[in-house]
Amino acid sequence: MFDVIVIGSGMSGGIAAKELCERGLKTLVIERGRKLEHGASYSDWMQPWDVPNAGAIPEEELARDYEVQRHCYAVSTATKQYWVKDSEHPYSTPEDKPFWWIRGYHLGGRSIMWGRQTYRMSEMDFQSNALDGHGADWPIRYADLAPWYDHVEKFIGVSGSKEGLAQLPDGEFLPAMPMNDGEKAFKAAVEAKFDNRKVIIGRCAHLTEAKDHHTALGRNQCMNRSLCERGCSLGAYHSSLSSSLPAAEATGNLTIVTDAIAHSIITDPKTGKATGVRVIDQNTKEGRVYEAKVIFLNASTIPTAQILLNSKSEAHPRGLANSSDMVGRGITDHLYGLGYAARMPGPETIYKGRRPNGLYIPRYRNLPGMADEADFLRGYGFQGAVQRTPWRNVASSAPGVGAELKDRIRQPGEWVTFFSGFGEMLPDPNNRVTLHASKVDQWGIPLVHIDCAHGENDKKMAKAILADGKAMIEAAGGQIVQARTELVPPGLGIHEMGTATMGKDPKTSVLNKFNQAHDVPNLFITDGAAMASGGCQNPSLTYMALAARAAHHATEFLKAGTI
Repeated sequence: MFDVIVIGSGMSGGIAAKELCERGLKTLVIERGRKLEHGASYSDWMQPWDVPNAGAIPEEELARDYEVQRHCYAVSTATKQYWVKDSEHPYSTPEDKPFWWIRGYHLGGRSIMWGRQTYRMSEMDFQSNALDGHGADWPIRYADLAPWYDHVEKFIGVSGSKEGLAQLPDGEFLPAMPMNDGEKAFKAAVEAKFDNRKVIIGRCAHLTEAKDHHTALGRNQCMNRSLCERGCSLGAYHSSLSSSLPAAEATGNLTIVTDAIAHSIITDPKTGKATGVRVIDQNTKEGRVYEAKVIFLNASTIPTAQILLNSKSEAHPRGLANSSDMVGRGITDHLYGLGYAARMPGPETIYKGRRPNGLYIPRYRNLPGMADEADFLRGYGFQGAVQRTPWRNVASSAPGVGAELKDRIRQPGEWVTFFSGFGEMLPDPNNRVTLHASKVDQWGIPLVHIDCAHGENDKKMAKAILADGKAMIEAAGGQIVQARTELVPPGLGIHEMGTATMGKDPKTSVLNKFNQAHDVPNLFITDGAAMASGGCQNPSLTYMALAARAAHHATEFLKAGTI
């Protein structure tokens, strides 16, 4: 018997476990995947000559095992062990509505491989559903979450610059990473041409300066290796393995069980409360039950919906916490991948290191009080970088061997840029996760069926993203050499959200303002499933802030005896 069970050990589950343990609660973390050891399980030690096939996975293997995962930029021979084999973890979609579900099943989840871009949502983002009628109105506003953003940023370490932008609130930042001279030139050109656009250094969860509480956990300053998708033995970026789970373990209140796939949540029909979690051992396929006073569901957006829908009972015939019929509904992802690569003019200067961060252009469309002729709702930002062509590309740009080749790769490559838009996808209840009517996985759990497509607003926004991206690159003197002009299927942004959203009305939402299920008072959900809308910012920081806030309130409710 535990005080709390946290289902999932990734970005939000790790923070939930830390906060609950630090409040004195005996906490069990259940992870469906295998155990990883911080440092020992990583591949960041590999030199270029250690990486098989220069990172390229053979086409036959990609087609057989990584049909979906292959679309993720971070999948290579040095990292494939972190990503699921699609052949072993099937799901279904309508034939005309592909969804690229990018996943990793192991202790720490995708916090090991995330892009580390770390942004707050703004007051505008929390009001948007109420203002334009798409999605349930958030039951909280920016002021409710601001102190928890502060709390999480201080703990994980976020580098960034303070810009004073209402649409992208400043935070508790470590020193910002510097721009190179090519990026400074791009920034100057764009900001001179477009009055309402700012080019800033990315805000990322890397330690540009390790504070005492970071070094106490064994974390160190970022060394600009940019091998982050392999895991970081230095602990220079925040992950569950380097940061939140070690902090939880230090309390003596944490128990971790891996290889335990959450099948369903058990409830007491007399009290209506959740009493435990039924799991299936990944290896033996044997079942067992863990019991607790409180359940935190942090399995990530789609598995969270799957677990709730699979937790049927006489009291919950449509699945747990689903009296509103909103569980599974409203799944979104960010519009992703629309953008350009270009040759750029630039100074003769060079720079050193491989900074694991880029530039960010915050949202500038449809801002409050601003006249905008956009034919779409919500908005978008851009992410990218300006850099010298890497030596590998220089080496492969022309034939050569020996001294001639060595001399060529010693010279700095030409300046290049790549920028892509990240747009907000409107919540739509018709975009939905359900359980397959007849197919089950190898553990006997119904497969998820994902029915999700971009709407007309998303398509209009995509055209604006492309037009704006082209205009900014050309304003900086760039020559476009490659373009991605078609929307990729949802999922590739790896920012799936919705399916168990927060809201004020139990008839149109699943969770209240404390991330507490309307129908089940001792069930809390603080992963991406809780998001009533997504803004255009990378959402992981918001998941973590919601998790820390909910852990605080759950502890208070336990003390008061109300759950």
